[in-house]
Amino acid sequence: MYVCVCKGITDHQIRRHVSDGARSWREVRETTGCATQCGKCACFAKSVTREAINTEMSAADMGLAYAV
Repeated sequence: MYVCVCKGITDHQIRRHVSDGARSWREVRETTGCATQCGKCACFAKSVTREAINTEMSAADMGLAYAV
């Protein structure tokens, strides 16, 4: 789904940037340009980013559980 119509950014693109290592809304915004034009998408884009980061961090924690 499109999150930022002005820049043509989808939720999949945001999730991919988080998967590639972005760990904050600032990093996602700088790499995608999301919410840098009109800004109406900022709240939703932040929530998508937060959810993606939490998912990535949970997956990383699960990997560490078996590292012993």
